[in-house]
Amino acid sequence: MRCPFCAHENSQVKDSRPTEDGAATRRRRQCESCGARFTTFERIQLREIMVVKSENRREIFDRAKLERSIGLACRKRSVDQDRLEQLVSSIQRQVETSGDTEIASGRIGEMVMDGLKQLDSVAYIRFASVYKDFTEAKDFEDFAGSVIDAANK
Repeated sequence: MRCPFCAHENSQVKDSRPTEDGAATRRRRQCESCGARFTTFERIQLREIMVVKSENRREIFDRAKLERSIGLACRKRSVDQDRLEQLVSSIQRQVETSGDTEIASGRIGEMVMDGLKQLDSVAYIRFASVYKDFTEAKDFEDFAGSVIDAANK
């Protein structure tokens, strides 16, 4: 594993343990050259899944992109990082175990919406504003109203 500090090619694994959700292995490493310590995560990838975008463009499913999108929606919210990681892992597991080699980006968006709805209503509305392409304040008002109505039932 290449050192992120000095780019030396070799490092020693000092500690390995599974993450809380068991979806990855966390490894503490130490660079053999500069002695810096860093953490890596190792995840199982069952197969490459292609995401089909709205213009019929295709790209490889990227967990990091999913993490960034959910992270942006939850920015400055008091959402526990472990819960975010569990949501991302759950969506990745659903995508990989679906049996398909392609999945529509809209389906992934719906999975994120379902997860954020349970996690944090503000993050849910933030993500929806991009996912559903809100163009004016009325769109926010209507969607927020539906979230409030659903919560009061």
